[in-house]
Amino acid sequence: MRGRSRDVRHQPVHHPLFARSYARLAPLADERAGLGALRDELLAGLTGRVIEIGAGSGLNFARYPRQVAEVVAIEPESHLRGLAVTAALRAHVPVDVVPARAEALPVKSEAFDAVVTALVLCSVQDLRRSLRELRRVLRPGGELRFLEHGRARGRAMALTQRALDRTVWPALCGGCHTSRDIVAEVRRAGFEIDTHRRLRVPERGLPLPTSSCVLGVARRPTLPADGERPGATDGDGGPPPAQDRD
Repeated sequence: MRGRSRDVRHQPVHHPLFARSYARLAPLADERAGLGALRDELLAGLTGRVIEIGAGSGLNFARYPRQVAEVVAIEPESHLRGLAVTAALRAHVPVDVVPARAEALPVKSEAFDAVVTALVLCSVQDLRRSLRELRRVLRPGGELRFLEHGRARGRAMALTQRALDRTVWPALCGGCHTSRDIVAEVRRAGFEIDTHRRLRVPERGLPLPTSSCVLGVARRPTLPADGERPGATDGDGGPPPAQDRD
């Protein structure tokens, strides 16, 4: 996942067919598969400055509590970003839609009270680099709110996920990987898990490769980890990504 042979941070993201399909199907999944209620739970109680990673078409924007002072919404795919800009105009909190990748967020370190991810960590090209970036931009003690699908607990579905990830699934579904262990990777990135709950989405019917989900809250520790120092690099020996936004 680290991709040392190529730097993915500034590669363009372009999935025109998937983006259009997702924009049509995601609202139906919110309504019929129960994802809308899970989005409400994901965002409940947020305050202050929030950065949302992979905002897609902006389905979360109308659900943010009014106590949120600002949302910086990161979306690298151009079609979805255009839809997100329109959705931001209808939101009752200020939303600024920004073109960028999770691997290189163009914001200052420790600038946000919360980070939100919703069904996006499956599709980032370098998951570990992305999670390090989320930790960097979050203030000490700030929250990472995540609603993600990932590795199934049943052996048969887990094997199916791995086979799909190695073949057709990422190409057909905008870079999505079904078998990532999101909770383990969040811990590995240095977050402390406050709470998490395993879910099946949708609850009824035949399970899908994306049915195994987790809803959780993690926190950036208030004290640096052993050996960590302020202003450290991105973990690969190079300089930190650009930090040009307040």
